[in-house]
Amino acid sequence: MTGGEITDLNGRDSSGTNTHGLRDEGVERRCEVGGGAAGTAGDGQPQVSETPTLWMWVLTFVSGISGLLFGYDTGVISGALVVIADDLGPAELSSQQKEFITAATSLGALIFSAFSGALADQIGRKWVIAIADIVFIVGAVIQAVSKSVWVMVAGRFVIGWGVGLASLIVPLYLAELSPARYRGRMILINVLFITFGQVVAYGIGAGLTHVDAGWRIMVGIGAIPAGIQCIILYWLPESPRYMIRKGRDEDARKVLFTIYSGAQAVDIEEKVAYIREFTEDKRPGTKWEKAKNDLKSLYVVPSNLRALILACGLQGIQQFSGFNSLMYFSATIFKIVGFENPTAVSLIVAGTNFLMTSHATPPQNLLYSARALLTNDGGKCITFTIVDRIGRRRILIGTLWGCSAGLILCAVAFHYLPRDPATGEINATGSNRWAILILVSQIIYVMFYALGIGNIAWVGQSEVFPYNVRGFGTGMATATNWGANLILGSTFLTMMDRMTPSGAFGFYAGLCLLGWFFVLLLFPDLSGFTLEEVAEILSTSFGIRETRRRRKALRQLGEDEKRARLEALMDRV
Repeated sequence: MTGGEITDLNGRDSSGTNTHGLRDEGVERRCEVGGGAAGTAGDGQPQVSETPTLWMWVLTFVSGISGLLFGYDTGVISGALVVIADDLGPAELSSQQKEFITAATSLGALIFSAFSGALADQIGRKWVIAIADIVFIVGAVIQAVSKSVWVMVAGRFVIGWGVGLASLIVPLYLAELSPARYRGRMILINVLFITFGQVVAYGIGAGLTHVDAGWRIMVGIGAIPAGIQCIILYWLPESPRYMIRKGRDEDARKVLFTIYSGAQAVDIEEKVAYIREFTEDKRPGTKWEKAKNDLKSLYVVPSNLRALILACGLQGIQQFSGFNSLMYFSATIFKIVGFENPTAVSLIVAGTNFLMTSHATPPQNLLYSARALLTNDGGKCITFTIVDRIGRRRILIGTLWGCSAGLILCAVAFHYLPRDPATGEINATGSNRWAILILVSQIIYVMFYALGIGNIAWVGQSEVFPYNVRGFGTGMATATNWGANLILGSTFLTMMDRMTPSGAFGFYAGLCLLGWFFVLLLFPDLSGFTLEEVAEILSTSFGIRETRRRRKALRQLGEDEKRARLEALMDRV
């Protein structure tokens, strides 16, 4: 899974943050009130509810179709690769051809994600989503009608454009529409749509495995939700922050009335004024000079550089742990192992990822967490319940070794699979105990991945950068993710051919172990600290001991001090 935050031309990132140190959330302190329903302020005036309206939920789920497309188009290729046969020319696709087809999407996403922020600032957020939909449709059609490997590669490359646009713009759109307290939950729904899209892709692939040219239907189906979303977008609003920056204040007011339940005209006017004030960068110099200074400070300021190392390190670990090799090539792997319907077996792996992402919470907290997601109960989103309770560092230390263990078990099982004495090729069936052990080992690996680095790479990235370099820093970390994804997709099958499957999975097990040492030696748990405190912690070291000392001191704070800290931490949502 991939995504991230971006900075627009005026220096804001996807959280709605002005990256020059200003926030446009000040008004939300006045418009939003805890408790989730309209209440009464101290002066007897009605308070504005921060509970998302029905229209806000509609916006979120319609926007989530882009996440569904993201997940579907990255997952569907796994099932397609094993049934293409000679439809693209060769009697059977070679490992290199499969890698070209797969890596083309990552390359397209890497390139176009770099331009999506600037494009969104010029034409608006929702119209970039519309462009992504059109790109998804065009890419799906090119794939479905392709007659050669290189046309298929071109179709996958075009799909990558849509993935790159959607992966960055949808979180930005939701962040700028959602009430501050609910931003994390709204964006989490988009993440769940991504993993659900992968499950749908494997399910459809399994059903079409034995259908003549079924793979063309698999890749072509992606055009349907893209077309539906593109049509519905006509009735969806533009981001109010974008409209205010473009001088369309009256249109922004209409949208804000639909977002904040019970808001009065004076509340909306106040919010419009705050957004206008806090989205202006009043520093001297041209925008390019300001951007140049911010980029320089990312590398010359010690705390910023350490933050960059941590964020890029986590993203590198996430990709080089080898998870996307399963998303892209799991059906190919299970076909080699001897399963009759490898795509259906892959569905088990994708389903495990979805379930662990959406239900990473103790059984006694499931009902509470589900209610917290849909109501203003002040609880944590489902995915991050365990993460928030135990801490990012402890979770990573406790799960990366599990990823490594799962991959080692897979490597051992591959080693003992029966082989043809004459050719040395694997000659097993799905009922072979070692084949079953390979499936079990991959489920174990995915469970640990989804509970740990799969989500924490994005959470950790959002916690380490101060506002003035947040856009550049998250951009670099996101580029690390896509770049590593590209390397993985373009080399995995070649590694299996030249190093044997056991060697390839053993190699990625070693990388997981290196990631475990990275976390053990360098990664502090920065949850619960303000951005100013994070900068202090990272100013002299990576701060593992310092965070422990400060966290111990936090437990001794009084209720008033804790409440003041909570208000400061709201700025990080």
